[in-house]
Amino acid sequence: MFQPLVEPITFAEFLEWKPENGRYELHKGIIVEMQPTGEHELVRGFLIRELYFEIRRLRLAYSIPSQALVKAVDKKSGYIPDVLVLNLPNLVNEPLWKKSSTVSQAESIPLIVEVVSTNWRDDYFLKFGEYEEIGITEYWIVDYAGLGGKRFIGSSKQPTISVYVLVEGEYQLTQFRGNDRIQSSIFPELKLTAEEIFQATLGENS
Repeated sequence: MFQPLVEPITFAEFLEWKPENGRYELHKGIIVEMQPTGEHELVRGFLIRELYFEIRRLRLAYSIPSQALVKAVDKKSGYIPDVLVLNLPNLVNEPLWKKSSTVSQAESIPLIVEVVSTNWRDDYFLKFGEYEEIGITEYWIVDYAGLGGKRFIGSSKQPTISVYVLVEGEYQLTQFRGNDRIQSSIFPELKLTAEEIFQATLGENS
């Protein structure tokens, strides 16, 4: 999934180094190149289309960028989420937005979705903790192949969508499988089942 470089660097150095093309993240000072699989990209594209439809239908002041970074509280990490929903009115308060397409405030980020590939530990451990610390209202982990550890998705290891909602500063978990309809505090009228998202790996929902 990725190939780390060795020497730790600061977030400012990472922004200075980061090329315009390619998907790179900073994990605790280490540059990581993201190389998603084809199925991963089909699921990601499907979710972006579905959420954009909700944004336009409800005329919400949200947008979904393709390469924006989320800066962690520790200032040693920065992530490019698979799906990042931005609250446009708050971008004026983001000091790094205009120059570096970077956000760091919970008010700017109502929802993040990460689609699991072979790097499942990053999504369930690393990014979970970082997004909770920032205070992001809602975080989805879309594990379409059931790759996550048994402690996260159960011993049956089946495709699972984990939706974490921030309650009094901590994430509360609800999981969805099969024909379960996704329940979202950000998009409460969303009519989308877990299986419809998983079927995107076959290109059936393109």
